[in-house]
Amino acid sequence: MRKLFSTIEFKGVSLKNRIVMSPMCMYSCEQRDGKITPFHMTHYVSRAVGQVGLIITEATAVQPEGRISPQDLGIWNDGHVEGLKKLNEQIHTYGAKTGIQLAHAGRKAEVDSDIYAPSPLAFDESYKTPVEMTTGDIENTVEAFKNGARRARQANFDIIELHGAHGYLISQFLSPLTNKRTDAYGGNRENRFRFLREIIAAVYSEWGERPLFIRLSTDEYHEAGNTLEDYLYFANQLKALGVDLIDCSSGGVVPISIKPYPGYQVKRCETIKKETSIATGAVGLIINGPQAEEILQNERADLIFIGRTLLRNPYWARVAAEEIRYQIEAPKQYIRGWK
Repeated sequence: MRKLFSTIEFKGVSLKNRIVMSPMCMYSCEQRDGKITPFHMTHYVSRAVGQVGLIITEATAVQPEGRISPQDLGIWNDGHVEGLKKLNEQIHTYGAKTGIQLAHAGRKAEVDSDIYAPSPLAFDESYKTPVEMTTGDIENTVEAFKNGARRARQANFDIIELHGAHGYLISQFLSPLTNKRTDAYGGNRENRFRFLREIIAAVYSEWGERPLFIRLSTDEYHEAGNTLEDYLYFANQLKALGVDLIDCSSGGVVPISIKPYPGYQVKRCETIKKETSIATGAVGLIINGPQAEEILQNERADLIFIGRTLLRNPYWARVAAEEIRYQIEAPKQYIRGWK
C-alpha cells in the first residue's frame, strides 16, 4: 500500500488519501462582497474530480477589514453561507472532504478601510500603517472567528483551518517581530499566544467535536523572530487545546527574501511532529509522487499539502499515483482516459 493513498481520520472525518489542496488566494470575488462565484465552483470542484482527498478553500475573511484583498472570499455574515454550502455539496459528490481557512490579514490587509494589528507597524513602505488593536477590538475579532466557525458548520465544511501563518493577524500576535504590546497580549510567548488561545476556545464553542487545523509559519527567517523552541512550545499548547494538525509553512512575517527548494519546509514539519507528537502537514514545493511518498513513509508528516502544482494540473493525484506505481479509481466519466 502506498501511504500517499491511504486513509487517515481526524475526529471521525476520514480522508480517502493524504493529498490536500493547500489554501491559495484566488482574488476572484468580482463584486467585492466575499461571495462564491462560478470561478470558485469550477476551480475547487475540478480538484475534487481529480481525486484530491481534502480541499481547503483560500483564506476566507472573518471580518471585511481582514481581507487580504477586496476580491477575497468572506464569511463575515450569514449571506456567505449559501454559496459555500453549494460548493461543499459539489465537492462532496466526488468523495473529497472540505476545509475552510478562517483568516484575518491584520496589517497585510489591502482594503479601503482602516486596518488593524497588534502594534501600529506597517509591513513595509507600500502598506498602510495599521491601527493598534484595543482590548475591545481583540474581543470583537475573537467573536468574528467564533461566528465564522458557526457559519462554517452551517455550510457543511468538514474541517476548519485557522490561518496563523505568513504574517497575517494571528501570526502577527505570535511573533516578537510584529507584536510590541505591553499588555496581556504581548511580551513573552505565553502572552503572545493568548490571542490564538482565545480564538481556539471561541471556535470550538461553535465547531464542537470536529477537526481543527492551524497553519503556522514555523520559521520566520529572522534572528529576532520566533525560534524553533518557541514553535515547539506553541505546538505543545495547540495539542493540549485539541488542535488536530499543524500545517507547517514558513515566512511572510516580515519582508525577507528566501530561496525555496523542493521540500524546503519539511524539516521543521518533521521536527515538530517528532518532538510534540502532534500531526503535521508538509507544504512547499512538493512536486511529485515519490517526493510525497518519501515524506509520509519516513513519518516526516501526516498529510501532503499541494499548492501551485495543483494549479498547473488538477489531476496531479493521478500523475502521482502513476509515478509511485499505484492505481487509483477514476471518476466514471473519465475511465476511458485514465486507463
